[in-house]
Amino acid sequence: MDLFLNNKVAMISGSSTGIGFHIAKDLAAEGCNVMLNSRKEDTLKNAVDTINELDKGSAAYFVGDVTDIGVADLFLQATLQNFGGVDILVNNVGGHKNKLLLETTDEDWYEAFNLNLFHAVRLARIVIPEMKKRGGGSILNIASIAGRESGGVMTYNAAKAALISFSKALAEQTAKDHIRVNSLAPGSILFPGGVWERIRKESPDDLRSYVETTLPLGRFGRPEEISAVAVFVVSPRASLVHGSCWNVDGGQSRSNI
Repeated sequence: MDLFLNNKVAMISGSSTGIGFHIAKDLAAEGCNVMLNSRKEDTLKNAVDTINELDKGSAAYFVGDVTDIGVADLFLQATLQNFGGVDILVNNVGGHKNKLLLETTDEDWYEAFNLNLFHAVRLARIVIPEMKKRGGGSILNIASIAGRESGGVMTYNAAKAALISFSKALAEQTAKDHIRVNSLAPGSILFPGGVWERIRKESPDDLRSYVETTLPLGRFGRPEEISAVAVFVVSPRASLVHGSCWNVDGGQSRSNI
């Protein structure tokens, strides 16, 4: 199936490893020009080299922490300088610290929302005018099933729920400009350098129990399984997918909606 992504330009935050990297790689395989982002130049360079070896879409990178004020603007400028515009934005940066309410400070709450929501707000705000110049575009926010139901870390749940809500509200504002906005809610995904890999090394017995009781398919998801859905959702093939949140979790979540 042709996803009509050839020569499109995509910005993907948090894309040197894991889900973000695979989204960038799969977009490039469809002919997209991709701008990767991370705080670590060595992993970014390796990621870009891997993608450019595909000899499909072109890849470049921008080093910076997009949760810092002003860095989103620099990320956009680097994209415009390399590729001349933006058609797709994937906000993939996120994470959490596992604390109970009485252990958290105001700074912990701000950090959680800055990491999982505010950077996406900033990037969307500056990218939308560039998408308008090109007649439309697509924004995808990588949320989590923890944003759709209870059971995770409190600050993370709240921030991801806010990201899903933001995506829905923004979709109403951008429809007239032919800019589709959606979110994706992955379940538990295992990849090198990720939190589940660390837990597997530190507490293998606990992890086996988690898999048996929580994951219906009997295994963790893989980042390429998330990217396959993400690439379709941002593509023109998904032209009626707008204002939605797609679970990609192997049946892990329990909510009916």
